[in-house]
Amino acid sequence: MKVSQIRVNGIDGPLGFDYGTPRCSWLVEGASDETIAATRIEVSDSPAFSHIVHTVESAPGSPLDSAATPLDFRLEPRTRYHVRVTATGADGTAARGEGWFETGKMDEPWEGRWITPSEEDNRRDDGYHPEFAREFAVDGPVEQARLYICGLGLFEAELNGRKVGDEHLTPYTGDYDREVQSIAFDVTGMLDAAPGATNTLSVRLGNGWYKGRFGLAGKEHLYGDSFRLVAELRIRRSDGTETVIGTDAGTWRYRGSDTTFSGIYDGETLDRTRWAGGDNPWKPAVETSVDATLTDRLSLPVTVHEILPVREVVHTPAGETVLDFGQNFAGCVAFRSHLPAGVRVTLDFGEILQHGDFYNANYRSAKSRFVYVSDGREETVAPSFTYFGFRYVRVTGWPEGTPLDPADFEGRAMYSDLRRTGRIDTGRDDVNRLVSNALWGQRSNFVDLPTDCPQRDERLGWTGDAQVFCGTASYAMDTAAFYRKFLHDLRGDQRKLGGGVPGVIPMLDPHGAAIGAVWGDAATFMPTILFERYADKTALRETYPMMRDWIDWIADNDRERGARYLFDFCPQLGDWLALNGRTQQSMKGGTDDFFISSCYWAESTRMTADAAAILGLDDDERRFRDLYGRIREAVLREYYTPTGRLAIDTQTGYVVALYSGIYPDKDRLVEAFRERLYKDCYRISGGFVGAPIMCRVMADNGMGDEAMNLLLSHDFPGWMHCIDLGATTIWERWNSMLDDGTCSGTMMNSFNHYAFGSVVEYLYRNVAGLTALEPGFRRARIAPMPDARLGHCRMSYDSAYGRYRSEWEILADGDLHVTVEVPFGCEAEVRLPFHPDAAETPDAGGRTVVTVGAGVHGFTYTPTRDMRARYSRSTLFKRMLADDEAMAIIARETPMLAHMLVNEHDEDYLCDSLDTLGVKFFMGFDDATVARLADALLALRA
Repeated sequence: MKVSQIRVNGIDGPLGFDYGTPRCSWLVEGASDETIAATRIEVSDSPAFSHIVHTVESAPGSPLDSAATPLDFRLEPRTRYHVRVTATGADGTAARGEGWFETGKMDEPWEGRWITPSEEDNRRDDGYHPEFAREFAVDGPVEQARLYICGLGLFEAELNGRKVGDEHLTPYTGDYDREVQSIAFDVTGMLDAAPGATNTLSVRLGNGWYKGRFGLAGKEHLYGDSFRLVAELRIRRSDGTETVIGTDAGTWRYRGSDTTFSGIYDGETLDRTRWAGGDNPWKPAVETSVDATLTDRLSLPVTVHEILPVREVVHTPAGETVLDFGQNFAGCVAFRSHLPAGVRVTLDFGEILQHGDFYNANYRSAKSRFVYVSDGREETVAPSFTYFGFRYVRVTGWPEGTPLDPADFEGRAMYSDLRRTGRIDTGRDDVNRLVSNALWGQRSNFVDLPTDCPQRDERLGWTGDAQVFCGTASYAMDTAAFYRKFLHDLRGDQRKLGGGVPGVIPMLDPHGAAIGAVWGDAATFMPTILFERYADKTALRETYPMMRDWIDWIADNDRERGARYLFDFCPQLGDWLALNGRTQQSMKGGTDDFFISSCYWAESTRMTADAAAILGLDDDERRFRDLYGRIREAVLREYYTPTGRLAIDTQTGYVVALYSGIYPDKDRLVEAFRERLYKDCYRISGGFVGAPIMCRVMADNGMGDEAMNLLLSHDFPGWMHCIDLGATTIWERWNSMLDDGTCSGTMMNSFNHYAFGSVVEYLYRNVAGLTALEPGFRRARIAPMPDARLGHCRMSYDSAYGRYRSEWEILADGDLHVTVEVPFGCEAEVRLPFHPDAAETPDAGGRTVVTVGAGVHGFTYTPTRDMRARYSRSTLFKRMLADDEAMAIIARETPMLAHMLVNEHDEDYLCDSLDTLGVKFFMGFDDATVARLADALLALRA
């Protein structure tokens, strides 16, 4: 038995975080027949565990929860706590593992003071960016050194000429009017303790979100109009003495840096000739203050994770030199400069080429530019106070006669430090590309907060985007700590609205907050998903007030309108960017806004009641169960006919009804949904509400073949259509790029928006079949849905309790091979599809149910359905056009159909299937004819 991966609040060795009540998690690995009889957690302030400050022991026969056990004791500031977990097996053998976490300043008063340049320098209009510095001696061997620091807008610190840490964009985003984060760094090994040595701590500042241009209105100085810095360098020597070097107006100096411009949207200018021959003296810092609370961090580090080489140097028809990195991503470009003094190089960033030329008009007002002016030194050049979303980089100003070596350039993908947990691979390159696109969309938009896009003049925390993608994101990565920061910020803005939840954070204008369903339901859906994934009851308790207040805010407003129990007020964003709106470029779809909002209110109320039950809040649970019933009845009364027909005849309408479980007759609803899809020629019309959950809802409701048809369609609109046009991330719109390769519009058009990438959750949940039966996947269901078009599917997911695997493959002889892996101490209910024994122990889907414990389990059998079949009854005839064998059968059995498909290219027939062809009986497609055609086509093998 082995104990490993000990984390606190989901983070490996966290330093200087705000922990609330710290939660310890760990993994136990062992033989499948081993069991844990007892668990003990010891916390010590010494690495030798000579002084135990806190102990948690399991009750007899009830081991501690390895997903999240609270460490509820009084924390001291600036203290490293060592954590030791001991698991004892039933046979008495014990295994141990160790980890640590370290507190920050907490509520301890700061000895450092906020400092700033002079008012004159803060008001300069020549791009003046300050660099602060302090020199000091150490005087003795160093045992430990920590730097606690916050610089506004952004800071980058150096100690003795070396960058402190590997983070970027510190101190990150948030409501700077309310609080700002301090960041703690371990700088022990960076100090020079030699006798007589001088150390220099310097800090450069940029504008960032704090004082640069930010928000939809593009205003500057939203939070402040001057640069500010506070820092404490605390050095503990080997003899136990300590020196504190804090920012102040007496010993700290500042001067102008080589940065002459910085902005999140517009980029950065680094001019190494800025002060050549000019006056740039060191000046005394000025003491100042900041009204916001200075807190320990919640933000995960934003670091460089992947290095992307230049894939191609493109010389465009317009005569431009463009670097193609082959992948849309967020981050920056670094290059090795050998340039002569005075050369000014400009890098412009874009997502696509248009007509072969560089293009970034869809960035709107964001200049998205990095400018470098060389003074002749050789150095690696990269921006410090901005980031870009891009695939292509136009290089201008490169001196003639100097070769541009692509090897000197590299793309640096930057995002928050999240651990990868999910992987999925199939037998189709296009599906694998879709998984990759969604993952790159997540990486690109997880830069401290879940943003809508990383490139244009927005990059905001839209709550609807975050809500619909949360499930997918939390399969792919461990999002617990990342979303904790986001929900903390969301809660702060919710308080300003008295319980309403804004559509976007930071909420720059409370009077203009977009409060509505789906977006506001991030307050309930996201905590629910996170508890399902990570089994952290303490985190659920932290977010429960946000859930409760959102439901009550809607109820209070409804009560003022007469208690209709419908969320039929507030301007709703609805099925955003659906294709059934007034035009295909309209922002809103055609599904009734208030039907969506009322169904989501009901679902959020149910989730809040469930959370109250988990937390033991019995009165709240009863109240919300009652409210849910009233909302459900109101929706049924308002939106269904007396005979049970849904009055909202759109794809998203049916999907939302099935997703929320509000219907009088499920079978009738599903059949009406099928009819709607037929009328729509099986083209997806849903937007941000319908599309993310459409395939999983279809698969959950007996429409598995149709769900796969929708996923694999290469027609517009669809996921594969975007891939056919070269997408390497998920697009904001189905038609972000037109078929001729041009951008469909510039008003609101991003090629790196992850909302539609939420479909990847369907691959994890349904195709691979992994869902949680208990929080954290302590018990799981594995119910794969094999499909010949994929050939195989291999999925792994590192749950809170360990790794699950679900793999299936259709073998050459038609047998189906299924492999599942269950982690130590867990159990899975495996539902084997089309199993010959299904008649004896069937579940609702005609599967055989097998319960397995920890370990690897394999099943190979001959399914009752031939999984090699090339086509099914729901396959559209358009898929058969390139299949000579299938078309020969169609021509033989139904010449009229062949004519309509091949000669007429009739869309009505192309979008028919064996299941729907019979409606055209008047064209000679009687039951007998269709049956003969079906027998022949379904006999074809992949």
